Amino acid sequence: METAPRRALILVDVQDEYFEGPLKIRHPAPAGSLMRILQVIDAANGADIPVVCVQHTGVPGAPAFDPARPGHRVHERVEALRLASWKDLEKRHASIYAGTGLADWLLDRAIDTVTLVGYQSNNCILASAVEGEALGFATEVLSDATGAIHVANDAGSIDARTLHEALMTLLHSNWATVLDSDIWLQAVSDGKRLPHSNLVVSARRGADLFDSVL
Repeated sequence: METAPRRALILVDVQDEYFEGPLKIRHPAPAGSLMRILQVIDAANGADIPVVCVQHTGVPGAPAFDPARPGHRVHERVEALRLASWKDLEKRHASIYAGTGLADWLLDRAIDTVTLVGYQSNNCILASAVEGEALGFATEVLSDATGAIHVANDAGSIDARTLHEALMTLLHSNWATVLDSDIWLQAVSDGKRLPHSNLVVSARRGADLFDSVL
């Protein structure tokens, strides 16, 4: 019989930096993803799921995440739901695990599953899910409680919607279970694990879908 997961909810950089300025989330709309984040926090608080609030901190004078500037702050609506039991972490790298001690904290509490919400799907969510696999954690990514930016550089360009949807598909093929918040909320209520795909299954379905039209 499958055992119930021991989850922790990780709030990844739900900071004001992502609601205005050059790093503003473009898809899904940040107002919508924030509402989903708040619903998930409320459920976690009610279910006694440990909550970790991660805050990215840059160096003083940096163009983003300068600790002396307003964009560094955790969003006020997240702060309004804060409980004394939450754990706070600061990070300086994309991954929530790099240099933070989070992995040891989770292991000390026998947590085997981390649920990632926050920003951005194209940076910190991606990096954290990939590193989590090597550390032995099952990762859940709530696709409607994160978001991406438009990206353009010397290697190419991609709009936020395409980028976000591609990353969710990529993560679900190997590194995470990707789902929307409603499914997660029901799974928490039921105390159930959530299924995910794998690279072989995703490759076979991809071949069936695309090879026939080439």
